[in-house]
Amino acid sequence: MAFEKSIKRFDLMYGSSPAMERLFQQIEKVAATDATVLLVGESGTGKELIAKAIHQASPRNAEAFVAVNCGAIPAHLIEAALFGHEKGSFTGAARQHVGYFEHASRGTLFLDEITEMPVEMQVKLLRVLESGAFLRVGGSEEVKVDVRLVAATNRDLEGAVKQGHLREDLMYRLAVFPVRVPPLRERGIDIELLAQCFLHELNAQEKTDKVFSHSSLEVVRSYSWPGNVRELKNVVQRAFIIATDTLNIEECLSDMSAKKPTFHEGYLNFFVGTPLAEAQREIILATLKHYSGNKRLTAEALGISLKTLYNRLKDY
Repeated sequence: MAFEKSIKRFDLMYGSSPAMERLFQQIEKVAATDATVLLVGESGTGKELIAKAIHQASPRNAEAFVAVNCGAIPAHLIEAALFGHEKGSFTGAARQHVGYFEHASRGTLFLDEITEMPVEMQVKLLRVLESGAFLRVGGSEEVKVDVRLVAATNRDLEGAVKQGHLREDLMYRLAVFPVRVPPLRERGIDIELLAQCFLHELNAQEKTDKVFSHSSLEVVRSYSWPGNVRELKNVVQRAFIIATDTLNIEECLSDMSAKKPTFHEGYLNFFVGTPLAEAQREIILATLKHYSGNKRLTAEALGISLKTLYNRLKDY
């Protein structure tokens, strides 16, 4: 692709807008250090890619990059998942288990959705960050680790502290180097460039030569993309599947909008014939919105496990 080399950075991300140039500069500066980084940005903006970019640009790049979604781990298992456990420490612990911190030793540990971590666990995380050591569940000997931590959240930090989702002392410890990840709507020229990149990848995979219609590019540039890069990528893929030669983005967006259920005072109204998968998606997203993004309450209300909820959200 003619413009690929000029806009691709860290072998992971694309962008040449002022917002992304600022982000790239921050990554380059902080990657060379061992400072803890806190990424703050909306869902779908690519926070895990940024964490990987920090790792790859750091002196630790030959070691492991371990990504953990804090909200996807049941509250009663998260300590053992992070720090490991000794054989016989609880029912079912048939052997010693090494946790994520040990797996990431000398490398980088990425804790996504940090505000979904139980508050009592945040106390233990803070202690590990301060001391560089921890006890496995059921253990009596300290385990020393050398881990570079990158954390992320899609919540407003002050709001998360006020609502009790994040300890204030942990926030300050994590935000040694805070990074705001810009939403797609603030990235200007990057929006069309990203759409072209996604189309280029699909053409390469399928050995096709499809293109965007002129009106599609106008829509790409003018639409607000509330789902950010993730939404853009999914819409391009859907338009690609439907298209014979020319992608029609506006058709995909209008089809999705026309059939979208309406939400009013706690109720969802669906069109008759709405596919079950789409109905399930809208119910989950509406419930998540109703509970102000609290995934634990959402999972409980829907009668599903937190892991199932995270899997669904990842798919969406």
